[in-house]
Amino acid sequence: QVQLAESGGGLVQPGGSLRLSCAASRSIFSFNAMGWYRQAPGKERELVAHLTDLRGTTYAASVKGRFTIARDNVKNTVFLQMNSLKPEDTAVYYCYVYNGDRDYWGQGTQVTVSS
Repeated sequence: QVQLAESGGGLVQPGGSLRLSCAASRSIFSFNAMGWYRQAPGKERELVAHLTDLRGTTYAASVKGRFTIARDNVKNTVFLQMNSLKPEDTAVYYCYVYNGDRDYWGQGTQVTVSS
């Protein structure tokens, strides 16, 4: 079992930046995949960024070049650096990790991009 806790969300103006963190309750060294999804009101949950040991990183077309996913195995944390934010990035962001058998999810953090 592992618990995930997201943080770093909030209100930001268009063009601004935020860094989301996803802290795990234990080592994520053995997890071979992790990433971030988001869900906007009235829309389905969509993949934002995905990181695996074998295939590297994958990004949604809408965020490519603006968002960066990274892992820190010492801090047991997954990060999502978000730059040049747009109003359409407004959503609840969820992190997950996958150990080859099952996945685990955080509770989500709200990101609002508005002037």
